[in-house]
Amino acid sequence: MSIIYVLIPIAMLFVLVAVGIFFWAVKSEQFDDLDRQSVSILFDDDIKQKPSESNDESTPR
Repeated sequence: MSIIYVLIPIAMLFVLVAVGIFFWAVKSEQFDDLDRQSVSILFDDDIKQKPSESNDESTPR
């Protein structure tokens, strides 16, 4: 029964840490744009590809 005197403060400490992390995340704007990442998978990236060097093997050297 004496273990409850140890577990309750540890649980309260975990709750305080979790609440602190949550408020830090809200303050640092972690939750501002939740929709952009969910639809970004639907669009292709516009990556410019370098033109490859032509290896024209039909002309003898």
